[in-house]
Amino acid sequence: MTLIKFIEIMAIMVGAFSGFIEARRKRMDLVGVFTVAFITAFGGGTLRDILLDKRPLFWVTHQEYAIAIFVLALVASPLIRTLRQIVSERLIVIADAVGLGLFSIAGTSAALAAEMPIFIASMMGVITGIFGGVLRDIVCNEVPMVFRDGKPYAICAFIGNWLFLIMGKYGVSYDFALWSSALFISGLRLFAWKFDMRMGR
Repeated sequence: MTLIKFIEIMAIMVGAFSGFIEARRKRMDLVGVFTVAFITAFGGGTLRDILLDKRPLFWVTHQEYAIAIFVLALVASPLIRTLRQIVSERLIVIADAVGLGLFSIAGTSAALAAEMPIFIASMMGVITGIFGGVLRDIVCNEVPMVFRDGKPYAICAFIGNWLFLIMGKYGVSYDFALWSSALFISGLRLFAWKFDMRMGR
């Protein structure tokens, strides 16, 4: 398994987890839990593949991803119901931040592999990082987090993507650039949330 594939799988699992949490907060049934987890995990990557004109979509060629989320939905739903008292907004923010970092770098890497210009690659990373969460919040009848909390979100992904691109340009190890950039994005998002940093408000 390549490193980028491993990062993509981790991003999908983290995205699905944030979907599980939000769906349970909204007291959805099993179908709702699976649906919200599915669109959170695959929404950003699907839009990325459509924009890159990549067919078939990544989750279509890897049906094991969808099967894994289905199985996890069966397990996660009763588990999260039992642990409802610790399922708070903080947990969703943490899961969202980790997913943002992993998805963004995976998206940027996929765009580079498709020979996109570097600015477009950075934007593809942002789209991959945020769009699943946008769909999750819309389905759960919430204004998407990226638009409402005023704290840097998409900008964290954008900065981290450029960190990844710059390290690649200057010959930094690909593996190191992947992990450090993903961690930077997640850390920057959590830092902004923790210290209530706000933009334009």
